[in-house]
Amino acid sequence: MFDNDWDEVLENEIQKPYFQELRYALAREYKLHTVFPPKELLFSALKLTPYHKTKVVILGQDPYHGPGQAHGLSFSVMPGVAVPPSLKNIYKELASDLGAEIPNHGSLLHWAKQGVLMLNAVLTVRKGQPNSHKGLGWEKFTDAIVEKLNERETPMVYILWGSNAQQKGAFLDRSRHKLIQSPHPSPFSAHRGFLGSRPFSQTNRFLQENGLDPIDWDIPNM
Repeated sequence: MFDNDWDEVLENEIQKPYFQELRYALAREYKLHTVFPPKELLFSALKLTPYHKTKVVILGQDPYHGPGQAHGLSFSVMPGVAVPPSLKNIYKELASDLGAEIPNHGSLLHWAKQGVLMLNAVLTVRKGQPNSHKGLGWEKFTDAIVEKLNERETPMVYILWGSNAQQKGAFLDRSRHKLIQSPHPSPFSAHRGFLGSRPFSQTNRFLQENGLDPIDWDIPNM
């Protein structure tokens, strides 16, 4: 299903009745409505960032609901699609924190391949209807993913932007992992503490202090 070690880690989870019900509900949704991301990109985050290679988790809420935007990674959009406002603020903070160049596209694939798991709490959405798949069962599944990561011995960084992400990360083991929390990067809240929070340099400092390679946050242009 995921083509890496997530298959084993989540083997029991995907056998549970709620997950089977979720699959039926999704099959119906994809048949009757336009749903994002496309089916084949649904589990991009898990496929691109294996369990044992995950160093950083960035928690989002639900996918972008405009055509061509969502491709299975929180905050990321397909190349060639206009960069959404939240991601513009993430890039602004990246430039101010690390002096990184702002890329000419919105794909965060470069991060995913280095061990940054960009996970939404809900993995699907109907076109033009934010939060339309809330309560479908995804929250339980993504909670299980976060719990499995929390169990790992290797220290990790959780970047929790906004109250939804912070609630989801409430049970994390702070004695082992680092939690970086701030308001959401959306234009409505970014100026209340997201801008200037320096999440990228904080992450790399923690990784290096724990003998792990830092993330190259500098996204190449396309």
